[in-house]
Amino acid sequence: MELLPGLAISASGLTAERLRLDLIANNLANINTTRTDRGGPYRRQVAVFAEKLDKALGRSKGPSAAAGRGVEVAAIVADNTPPRLVYDPAHPDAGDDGYVALPNIDVVMEMVDIIAATRAYEANVTVLNAAKAMSLKALEIGR
Repeated sequence: MELLPGLAISASGLTAERLRLDLIANNLANINTTRTDRGGPYRRQVAVFAEKLDKALGRSKGPSAAAGRGVEVAAIVADNTPPRLVYDPAHPDAGDDGYVALPNIDVVMEMVDIIAATRAYEANVTVLNAAKAMSLKALEIGR
């Protein structure tokens, strides 16, 4: 019975979703940031997930061949959506035309992402709890 690879897969999902939640929190914290080190307003950050394929496709031999299945964060990229322009000539970062470039963050979209990430996190916790319960039952049978 392969119990530990299942735990590793769920653990990778937990790690990835935790990073996704951290990025969403960072996006919301910077919703009004008009200056960055790179110049211009803050750009929304998004995690790009990729599945771990090498070992799952049998490219690795041996008893640990299945240990690589799961998900990983392939990259953290900046959203290319243009910044929001708001007319506020009194703002210190306003251009000559009086418009201020604000981050390309939509609160509603971030809240939807929070709900999706939370549900995915909860699903992985459920899998871990089920695997734990199965292993405890297996130990009881062995008594």
